[in-house]
Amino acid sequence: MPERDLEDFLILRAMDEPITEDDLEAAGDRSGDALEDLRNEGADIRWIESEVMTNEDGDITGTYCHYRAESEEVVREHADRAELPVTRIDRRGHPLEGE
Repeated sequence: MPERDLEDFLILRAMDEPITEDDLEAAGDRSGDALEDLRNEGADIRWIESEVMTNEDGDITGTYCHYRAESEEVVREHADRAELPVTRIDRRGHPLEGE
C-alpha cells in the first residue's frame, strides 16, 4: 500500500499499575516483532514515535504512541499481538504551533 494511503493514529496506553524501564523495553521488543510479522503478512503499519508518561515519582504510567497504518483494525491487531494495552485510539488531527 502506498505511503499516501496510510492514516495517522494516536494511541493512549495507560497502565493499571506503573511499569519498570525493563518492562517498557520488553514491550518495545514485542511491538517490533508484531510490526515485522504484520508487515510480512502484507499489512501496512509503521511506528512513528512514542512519548512515555510518568507520575510524580518518575514511575512509568503509560505511553502515547503515533503510528501510520492502513486502518484502525491493523493498529488494534498490532496491540493484541504485542500484548500492549489500548486505552484509546484516535486519528491524528493537525498539530498546533508552540512557542
